[in-house]
Amino acid sequence: MADELKTCVIYCRVSTDKEAQETSLSRQEEELVKLSNSLGLKTLQVFKEKHSGYDMDREGLLNLLDFIKDEKVDAVLIQDETRLGRGNARVAILHLLAKTNTMIITNHDNGALKLNEMDTMLLEILAIVEEYQRKLHNAKIRRGMKRAVREGYRPEKNLKNKGNLEGRERIDVPLEEIVSLRTKGLTFEEIASVLRGLGHDISKATVHRRYKEYEMKQEG
Repeated sequence: MADELKTCVIYCRVSTDKEAQETSLSRQEEELVKLSNSLGLKTLQVFKEKHSGYDMDREGLLNLLDFIKDEKVDAVLIQDETRLGRGNARVAILHLLAKTNTMIITNHDNGALKLNEMDTMLLEILAIVEEYQRKLHNAKIRRGMKRAVREGYRPEKNLKNKGNLEGRERIDVPLEEIVSLRTKGLTFEEIASVLRGLGHDISKATVHRRYKEYEMKQEG
């Protein structure tokens, strides 16, 4: 086991509420605690649940993902790969854990999860698609910003939250910015892209709705 692995969480799952499954749930936890100890890992939390592996909307799973996001977790320990999920849900969870650089260790493999060729290929494709989605998103922001600046928009003068360069504190919709950019001829999509580049979590639909509300007030 890699020396850099220090902490872990344990995830146990059964699919039904039957008494036999309750025994399986307890056995999974016991065996995974032993595995954690044998690997010299500190177990930070144990997540257990009774739920279908085909479903992503699992309380235990969602709590696990939140915990990994908030805490320093090096590895997730599971009995076998089916405990994490089945079908498309399994691939999606593998992808989420890969994004957080969290190693998956199974009792079945007595070490890191061994992915088959198809799983490896799917995860590589998902990573490539996400990377290109980020590039496309950033390109749209840059295009919108360039057009706005060409039309005379000066974000350093218009932004009210100058103390926060990323603009993360402002969660309200900047109506004055929307009106200013719309007046300069930008589309609603371009306005949304510019505002997202300035730190506002805003969609094209929200921009359109707020501008139409503004127009109605002006007409009234």
